[in-house]
Amino acid sequence: MMASTTSATAAAAFGSAAAAKPRGPAAAPGCARVPAAGGRRRSGVVRCDAGVEAQAQVAAKAASIAALEQFKISADRESLALASNSPPPVRSKGVGDEEPFAIPLKHRLVLFEALTNGNFFALLIALTDCYMKERSSIAVIGLSVHTAPVEMREKLAVAEELWPRAISELTSLNHIEEAAVLSTCNRMEIYVVALSWNRGIREVVDWMSKKSGIPASELREHLFMLRDSDATRHLFEVSAGLDSLVLGEGQILAQVKQVVRSGQNSGGLGKNIDRMFKDAITAGKRVRCETNISSGAVSVSSAAVELALMKLPKSEGLSASMLLIGAGKMGKLVIKHLIAKGCKKVVVVNRSVERVDAIREEMKDIEIVYRPLSEMYEAAAEADVVFTSTASETPLFTKEHAQALPSISDAMGGVRLFVDISVPRNVSACVSEVDHSRVYNVDDLKEVVEANKEDRLRKAMEAQTIITQELKRFEAWRDSLETVPTIKKLRSYADRIRASELEKCLQKIGEDNLNKKMRRAIEELSTGIVNKLLHGPLQHLRCDGSDSRTLDETLENMHALNRMFSLDTEKAIVEQKIRAKVEKTQN
Repeated sequence: MMASTTSATAAAAFGSAAAAKPRGPAAAPGCARVPAAGGRRRSGVVRCDAGVEAQAQVAAKAASIAALEQFKISADRESLALASNSPPPVRSKGVGDEEPFAIPLKHRLVLFEALTNGNFFALLIALTDCYMKERSSIAVIGLSVHTAPVEMREKLAVAEELWPRAISELTSLNHIEEAAVLSTCNRMEIYVVALSWNRGIREVVDWMSKKSGIPASELREHLFMLRDSDATRHLFEVSAGLDSLVLGEGQILAQVKQVVRSGQNSGGLGKNIDRMFKDAITAGKRVRCETNISSGAVSVSSAAVELALMKLPKSEGLSASMLLIGAGKMGKLVIKHLIAKGCKKVVVVNRSVERVDAIREEMKDIEIVYRPLSEMYEAAAEADVVFTSTASETPLFTKEHAQALPSISDAMGGVRLFVDISVPRNVSACVSEVDHSRVYNVDDLKEVVEANKEDRLRKAMEAQTIITQELKRFEAWRDSLETVPTIKKLRSYADRIRASELEKCLQKIGEDNLNKKMRRAIEELSTGIVNKLLHGPLQHLRCDGSDSRTLDETLENMHALNRMFSLDTEKAIVEQKIRAKVEKTQN
């Protein structure tokens, strides 16, 4: 099925060339059909005059060259559309749509030869080979504060405890081998290893559409999509805080670490995604350590506190009554930044008192008053500023709730402030329609994050050098994995020969002349000989990817062994994986 799909794509892309070559029942001018025995027509067999045939071949070659160039330009355009090395990522037009797949440079000569020789069957085989034997693609599909409003992000948000379930659902898709989910208040990104590029992307977009209830066509207007090294670079930049609303903020690194922990519990990360995220953590740590980009930076929590103080009368800011709903990680950071600003008291509403007690034990410079969730609205009635940071999927405060709250004193500006740093939002936007209430969410923090931005942008330039170094290390490691299938195939090839020759030997000796000890000794001898013979070649195929020169030599050795032992004649591993997943789904 995959070969036929690729053939259809190739036929469409090279339609002009196909039209130039006489084939099928229709004959070129000057050619006559040769009837088969019994008067039946033999489709595709034509007899041509020599001169006309030569002209047709010249025309076919010219059209083939033009078609290849057109296809190459189309593929290069796709590659350019996907390339984005600085935040925010550039969204690729038509995410999830069928597009021509980019032809790797190493395959273009093969395709060119097939085209210029007019051998369209060979062309389709070559295209299928490109499609099936290229290694699986790493991709990121998602949206962030740079590309989508909070109204859309909250519909796609996945709570941290549901990440393993989401990973399991994604890896059950036919063309997705590995997956990871990074869902925060500022972004929802899905990282995958796709066995088939176009099909995998479409499956992920459909999954996102089904989960959120947003039509796929509407999602594509806000999604960005990056592939392979661009996807890896993006994750490294995210981990380093370069793609955050708050440049250099530190909390995102902890969230990237949590992705690894969640993925290990679900078993869906796989070696590529797992290594990529771990290298991203390394990149994030190096950037913060070597550039000091986090110095002077504000986090979402600190920006929320800063915004609240900006909106309060300057003389009364620290005396305002502060209420925090939710004592999770973000809530704890809000308290920390309130202390830094000189706040002496905060009321905390939470489902359980244990977490509040733990915070109270850790932060002794502020009075923390606990209120149970059942007293949330009573606590809000007494507060001038309400910070919300919970995992609730439904709003805690609606317009009706706000209308029921008493007015605020004129000394505090006469307006109750709701600072909502939750995604999904805890406070409905319509609360701002109430005269004595104002709502601010994570998208409203931009005016706060301008502080020290110029200095941090300079440090971000320095950070790119570190990210490029870590990216090269990861790409080299991934390139080194290309030798693994060859190692397995070479061992399998040698073991088949060993087993066959061993069986012949045992038959000649005769079962009656062998006891178990002798048979085991002969088997161990044959295995030892094979292992000794393979040791040298296999050592030249092993590489950790840290040295580019060694890696190049290793890949050359791999191609040489593939040619010498005809190891490429086996089915493509990618094709086998796809077939296995489809069969598993059907069963």
